[in-house]
Amino acid sequence: MELTTVWFVLVAALFTGYFVLEGFDFGVGALLPALGRDERERRTLLATIGPVWDGNEVWVITAGGAMFAAFPAWYATLFSALYLPLLAILVALILRGVAFEYRGMRDDPGWRARWDAAIVFGSTAPAFLWGVAFANIARGLPLAPDGDYAGGPLDLLHPYALLGGLVTLTLFVTHGAVFLALKTAGELRVRALRAAARVGPVAFVSVTAFAAWTLTVRASAASVVAAAAAVLALAAALAANRVRREGWAFLGTALTIGLLVVCLFAALHPAVLPSTLPTGDLTVSNASSSPYTLRLMTWVAAIFAPLVLLYQGWTYWVFRKRIHTGTADADHY
Repeated sequence: MELTTVWFVLVAALFTGYFVLEGFDFGVGALLPALGRDERERRTLLATIGPVWDGNEVWVITAGGAMFAAFPAWYATLFSALYLPLLAILVALILRGVAFEYRGMRDDPGWRARWDAAIVFGSTAPAFLWGVAFANIARGLPLAPDGDYAGGPLDLLHPYALLGGLVTLTLFVTHGAVFLALKTAGELRVRALRAAARVGPVAFVSVTAFAAWTLTVRASAASVVAAAAAVLALAAALAANRVRREGWAFLGTALTIGLLVVCLFAALHPAVLPSTLPTGDLTVSNASSSPYTLRLMTWVAAIFAPLVLLYQGWTYWVFRKRIHTGTADADHY
């Protein structure tokens, strides 16, 4: 396998890890006012993601860095074309991170309510905008002969992109609800199961429609298999949620998110950014760095990637237990 293809797969794997892990973070943040009926419950909800949310965001930083180093032309064109939605995502993530740290610093209901609103916005806005962004990547963008984006901001908001945003938003909320059912006990667990049961069918319909539409836009044998498997995984997750098997339900929603990302990247290859104009696509060949750069990056990744995975796996293992309302686990938030 050529190194350009290896790094295309690695970028896809990094985004897959990011959406699977950060997806439940976004879902928990979006559900904060709906499931947390008093301050103790809201602190408990935040404590479920408190030890891991910042580590989950490292995945997207690493994905962006890998894209920049391995495919600089892809990085430059994509981040200029999607400048406004990506800037909005960045601002929302910054606001969300500040809100996690600041909400518990004053014993003032108004103060906490404002930061809670920031958490909800900082969770729902990126959850929607990531779907818009990746739907545009899958569909293709109008690229000028020099590779620059030839469209405007409103050109990004076509029906396929809006459906993509609905998919990620509803799927992440479902993923977050199932995660909360897995991590909490008592009444909070019951509410989380109910939330997943209510949002899950909307996610299922939107995922099915988006997968079918994607395969009409561009498809490969691998993308067809991944799309079908994603729909089946979500159906299995919702069935598991109905019988309160939240561990299996969480596995199902995680697989759904991962398989959807695989579907999009498998449909793209060998392109990294298709053009809707007759100017030619950006591909793994014409958008990549030099062979020397790719070889050097491969050695670095081979050494450090396993260490990062081991550390993050250890973090999830340490904080694997359920969190009960009113315990010391939630005091910080």
